[in-house]
Amino acid sequence: MSTGRLTVDLDAVVANWRALDAMSGAEVQTAAVVKADGYGLGAGKVARALAAAGTRRFFVAVAEEGAALREALGPGPEISVFSGHMSGDTDMIHDLGLVPMLNSVEQVTRHLEALPGHPFGIQLDTGMNRLGMEPGEWSALRDILLPQNPRLIMSHLACADDPDHPMNHQQLSAFHDMTDGIDVPRSIAATGGILLGADYHFDLTRPGIGLYGGLPFEDAQTVVHLDLPVVQIRELSAGETVGYSNAWKAEQPARVATVSGGYADGLNRHLSNHAVMFHEDTPCPILGRVSMDLICVDITHIRDTPKALTMLSKQQTVDDLAEIAGTIGYEFLTQLGARYNRHYSRGRT
Repeated sequence: MSTGRLTVDLDAVVANWRALDAMSGAEVQTAAVVKADGYGLGAGKVARALAAAGTRRFFVAVAEEGAALREALGPGPEISVFSGHMSGDTDMIHDLGLVPMLNSVEQVTRHLEALPGHPFGIQLDTGMNRLGMEPGEWSALRDILLPQNPRLIMSHLACADDPDHPMNHQQLSAFHDMTDGIDVPRSIAATGGILLGADYHFDLTRPGIGLYGGLPFEDAQTVVHLDLPVVQIRELSAGETVGYSNAWKAEQPARVATVSGGYADGLNRHLSNHAVMFHEDTPCPILGRVSMDLICVDITHIRDTPKALTMLSKQQTVDDLAEIAGTIGYEFLTQLGARYNRHYSRGRT
């Protein structure tokens, strides 16, 4: 096998959901966000495991993702669409029983005219200025929408990964101002919001990145394991170089493994000469530039001749790599490439 092996521990996903569900409180429903194909890990597989564990409500970014998820889950679980009711989505929303989170006057008009009586939710803007009705729009529409029995009223926190950021309380206060006294379930907390505490939990929480082992959920179980096969091992003399632009030079004799994987597989070029891979528990530095399909790794200090080296595991998470590359774990996770040989395990340690 010449492609990397990407293993997704579904039991770890379920364990993370259960932990976040317990934090949310007994009276709060805990949904699951599986947008972007389950953050790059396979929405169908992830959602089926979560549904078997008791998750009854899922969120996706767009209606097309909702259609794929409905095919994977079948009837029953509720699937909400963050982007709302876009032009061209009407048939999918109707036929597949999707719940659009309406976020503008235009969408409200489209939905009520095209699908009267069909379930919907409402998205409010509490200061993030991304999606949602602003206070003036909501004030003008609430008396029209509330008698239609919306399934949920939600907003989204901009700075929940920073617990001390004043924006969190500002948005919470705005959400209360816009929704207190309304007899409709409310939601403002994704993973970071759950960790902020009960004041942010309301009636429903909707964890995303925490399910997949990412920050800010520091106690999450590791979900993603990535092993890259060794294509070739070579002996270098002092003074020889490795990779494009001679980006690494051997100061003494070295043993170098070339593994199958690169930036076409979502392994950022900023890892060049900075990140490591692992042979069991032993770190092995990446040498020179990460190229499109190949990475060179120093195994001089290893007695064995490894058949593969590990990029992602408990020893090195997507957030560890993201910090090296100057980005975030979300980006690393969702960019893991399509060439990997994907496996779904139950209970890998």
